[in-house]
Amino acid sequence: MEFKVSRDFITQIQQYIEENNEQELQNLLNEIHYADIAEIMGELEDFESIYIFNILDSEKTAEILLELNEEVREKILRELSPKEIAEELDELSTDDAADIIAELPQDRKEEVISEILDVEHAKDIVDLLRYDEDTAGGLMGKELVKVNENWNVLTCVKEMREQAVNVQRVHSIYVVDDENRLKGRLSLKDLLTTSTKTPIGDVYIPRVDFVKVNTPDVEVARIMQRYDLEAIPVVDELGRLVGRITIDDIVDVIKEEADKDYQLAAGISQDVEADDSILNLTRARLPWLVLALLGGFVTVRVMGLFDGAMEEHGNLFYFTPLIAAMAGNVGVQSSAIIVQGLANNTLSGSLWQRLIKEISLSLLNSSILAIILVLGSHFLLGVTYDVGFTVSISLISVIVIASLIGTFVPILLNKFGIDPALATGPFITTSNDICGILIYFSIAKAILGF
Repeated sequence: MEFKVSRDFITQIQQYIEENNEQELQNLLNEIHYADIAEIMGELEDFESIYIFNILDSEKTAEILLELNEEVREKILRELSPKEIAEELDELSTDDAADIIAELPQDRKEEVISEILDVEHAKDIVDLLRYDEDTAGGLMGKELVKVNENWNVLTCVKEMREQAVNVQRVHSIYVVDDENRLKGRLSLKDLLTTSTKTPIGDVYIPRVDFVKVNTPDVEVARIMQRYDLEAIPVVDELGRLVGRITIDDIVDVIKEEADKDYQLAAGISQDVEADDSILNLTRARLPWLVLALLGGFVTVRVMGLFDGAMEEHGNLFYFTPLIAAMAGNVGVQSSAIIVQGLANNTLSGSLWQRLIKEISLSLLNSSILAIILVLGSHFLLGVTYDVGFTVSISLISVIVIASLIGTFVPILLNKFGIDPALATGPFITTSNDICGILIYFSIAKAILGF
């Protein structure tokens, strides 16, 4: 059952801290999941969070460290000595420990690593710190179970028992050769049903999905999603097995990518959160707002070129918000579908096929909307049929052009290595507003002859 952090519960914890009642507070927190404790600490004052951290055992506080938001974690780590941080890292897997150390200043990194008692654990962490955080090498952990293809089943089982002590969960058993090159994977069923004297080379499965250390994290996520994998091995340039990535690491990548794409679509150019400072939030939001303002100036200038239309056919002015809104909405719809297809790698067919399909779809939708507009504007607003017809023709043209822009721009950005999610926000809306107004008045001028 999910735990809900209430205001009364926070107050109770603060009361225990004020009374210095460690025993009651420990009893209370020991019944709560570490992720919920991290959420609670995010609601407390700094000294209260540090108090809680100090009274809990390392096994729990190590997991809490991972769940804390970066600001709170930074304050906690600042209060701990290198030896205390090392004790926390001893409780974590290598990939999680490397993530924590990566947040420390360089001088503190060296001090903490030197305090880690398990030399092999420390060596693995140092090795992981060599890789960029947004690659498979930066995601992987060193804990895994592997067997040699030249062993027999009996030897394999003995070695697996020793290796499994350091592995929190055994997702797969990997098979390597004498040079530690990945050869395949071993089925637990085959291992249990095969004679103990049978060589592993006779029973292992040679086909195994893997990624290289420099594979981008989003590509790793795509592979694991596509093949429904709980874990995937990582190899170096020589094909040697160096680690594995588990599904919990990939869930974080997927969430971060989704958050980034959502923020880009909303016109936020940096990774920010609601609790960030006003200055950081302004830096993230202002660039796209300035772009939208400049686009508005261009739109006003375009409308100024058609002053004659306003004088002779005043009704045209009242339809400008409708044209601009439809252009923006259609563009965002088209770009959102394309961006989703690019992210999931589900787009099929050539660019021309995609554009022809989009034209057909937009013609159908715009024709239906145009009929509704002509009838509605005449019977509800009293607009003459010639003006209604003009606006409808403009609407059809605007929707077709907007859908083409919304389709073409994300594909073009993707080809140049730019995040296509950029095309789902103010960029598409502003450009389609300008194009929509220009097309609208140009068609109106051609038909009504002002």
